[in-house]
This record gives sequence, structure tokens and C-alpha cells, in this order.
Amino acid sequence: MNVQETIDYINSFTWSKTRLGLERTRTLLEKLGDPQKKLKFIHVAGTNGKGSTCAMLASVLKCAGYRTGLFTSPHIVRFNERIQVNGVEITDEELAEAADSVIKAADSMDDHPSQFELVTAIGMVYFLHRQCDIVVVEVGMGGDMDSTNVIDAPECSVICNIGLDHTEYLGDTLEKIAATKAGIIKPDCPVVCYRGTAEVEAVFERIASEKRSPLYMADFEAIRPISGSLSGQVFSWHELDCLSLPLIGAHQLKNAAVVLETLKVLNDNGWNISEQSIRSGLASTKWPVRFEVLRQSPPVIVDGAHNPQCAEALASALEKYLPGKQSVFLMGVLADKDYAKILGILRPYAKRFVCITPDSPRALGANELAEYLRGLGEDAESCGSIGEGVIRALSDGCPVVACGSLYMAGIAAGLFRRMIDK
Repeated sequence: MNVQETIDYINSFTWSKTRLGLERTRTLLEKLGDPQKKLKFIHVAGTNGKGSTCAMLASVLKCAGYRTGLFTSPHIVRFNERIQVNGVEITDEELAEAADSVIKAADSMDDHPSQFELVTAIGMVYFLHRQCDIVVVEVGMGGDMDSTNVIDAPECSVICNIGLDHTEYLGDTLEKIAATKAGIIKPDCPVVCYRGTAEVEAVFERIASEKRSPLYMADFEAIRPISGSLSGQVFSWHELDCLSLPLIGAHQLKNAAVVLETLKVLNDNGWNISEQSIRSGLASTKWPVRFEVLRQSPPVIVDGAHNPQCAEALASALEKYLPGKQSVFLMGVLADKDYAKILGILRPYAKRFVCITPDSPRALGANELAEYLRGLGEDAESCGSIGEGVIRALSDGCPVVACGSLYMAGIAAGLFRRMIDK
């Protein structure tokens, strides 16, 4: 198969068609010689911030001289983004080659693996082929039943911010979701957690205690912001002064605290990550469409905010970096998300809305979204394509914010860049 045939094959086995569980992934990897058992991992779960946290960890570990794999999902523009080594995406040829053995093994199974299970196996095969020293793995959804949870005890488990998302699968309370995410905690394996409510932290403490796993809560009190602009921010944490981070927003400083706590745990357990590696790695972190500033004046910002917690983080950043200004919002949302709450958070920052339909079978139509907003008294128009929406959003010459779905954010970012560069 060529790369497009490979991707089409993978996408033909959507996860919604199969039951939850780890049996298929274990069987598939066993047929492939259990590549995951020959690798070392940092395993990262959470509702929000896990992608940014993974990106920071991978960047620092690369700067520390380790050949570092990075496994994330979903992709923003190109499928290959999901599997990287030292910041370089798997090539089309490498993807097709790694997938070949996985597809043959999968097709021999009576209970065929799902899309994400196939991608997980492809990643494991590739990371072993590239002889990675360590692989930073982002959980796809949940924790305990996520296919990435077939790995043995990682060097460290990491649990990021917990919020209400995918409640039909993970539970309808923060405590239930926290328990599902905490399913990645392995016996006698350190775990670093993002601070949460007392109830959420109690869940982590209970499960870590049951598994005799040392628990470390990221120290948010030690964060000392120094400066911030649309170019990035500078902060200190404990004895580390004047750290530069290109990722914008107060929530990213909390994610950085999780990262720094994790690096401390790794160093305490025999890894060699110098202060200079930490500084260089944080400063060179790249993570697209998370309050990504494509133009400074007038600002064009693309953010993947797709649930209420993300929307609150976006609103907080707009308060800080665009005080008193209203923006044109290019919006596309999925029908199964809590878009009413998302819009309730973001409406005060909007001059008007340009609505588009994300490229997803779960998308809410642009017309339906525009009608909903007009029913709330907002100025809203619908567009037939993301490209048309980008042109309409830029037409006012005022700040533009594109958000609502990762499915449209990457496409919109590329189109904005082309328009801005003209």
C-alpha cells in the first residue's frame, strides 16, 4: 500500500464500531513481537493540556540528548503529525512501511483492531525501529481502557487537567472521569498530577496509594509570572528563574509546572536532564493551534478550544492579551460538544461570528450554528467553506479568533497564513 491507501485503510476502522478494551491491542502487539516492551515511556492522560504537556516534555528530552518519540492525537493537518521522533514527523514512506506489518497482523485477527489501536501499534513499531531512548505517549481518550495503556510501567505517569468531556464514555462527574484517567497509574510507578478540586485529588491519592505509586502534585504556588505578550511568556518556578515559553496563557504555565515536576522525578530516577536542556526545551516548544498567534497586528489567533474548560482558558488569555477588544470569531463546532456553554463563555469577546462546518461527520452545520447565535441576539453569518469563512473573518480589519474544533483549526491556520502572506 502507498501512504494514502494506508491512511484510508486505518480510517475505515473507526473506534466507534468496536467495543472498549485492551484485548485487541495486546493481541495485535503480541503478533508484532511486543515492541512496546522494548521501549521506555512517559504516559500522559487528562482532559485538557495533555498535548501541550507532551510537546514540552518531548522538546526538553530531545534537548537533553535523548532520542525522543512523541505519540499524539488527533492530528491537526496531516496524519503523520501523530508519530514523531526528535520533532520530525514520520515520513510517508516510513508510515506505509511500519503499517505494512501491522495491517497483516490485524487482518489475521477475528476481532479486528480499531483505528486508534492500529495507529498505536504503528507508533510502537516505528519507535522501536528508530531505537528511541524514551517515548512521550498521549492517551487518546480516557485512560484505563485506552489502547496506549497496554504499556508496562512507564518512567512516569502524568495526569493533566480534568474536565467534563466525553461524558457518555468516561462518566458524568469530575470524580468518575478522574478515576478513568487514573487508570494509567501503574504499581510502584511515580505519577505527577495537575492540581484539581479536593475531590479529584482525593481520587488520585486513593488510586496511587492502592498501587503503592509515589504521587507528586505539580506546585502551582511556585509559578512566578514575569512577563507575557503575544510572542510568549517568561516565568520562574522554584529555583529556575526566567524560563521562556512560547505557549501563551496562564493555563500553559500550569502545564509547564506539571512538566517541570515530571522532569524532576525523572532526574531523581536516574535520567540526566540539565537546567540548560530544560531552558532550551521549553523555549523551543512548538504546539500548533493552541492560542497560536499568526499575526500580531491586527491579531489573528487560532485556538483549538473545543470544550468549556478550553473556552475558559481562551477567554482568560483574551482578557490578558487583548483587553477591552472584541474580535471576529470564526467558529466551527461538533454537535456532540457542549457548544452552548462554550459560546456562553466566549460571546462577551465577540464583535460578530462567522460560522463554518468542520470537516467531521460529527459537525454541527454552519447554518444551524449561525441560527443558534442569532437566536441569542448575536451578529452571525454562515459560510459554505472554511476558506470562505477565513476571507469573511478578515474583512473587518479587526482581531480575529478562530476556535471551536481541532478539526477545523489546523485547516483554518493554513488558510490564514496564505491570506496574511499575500
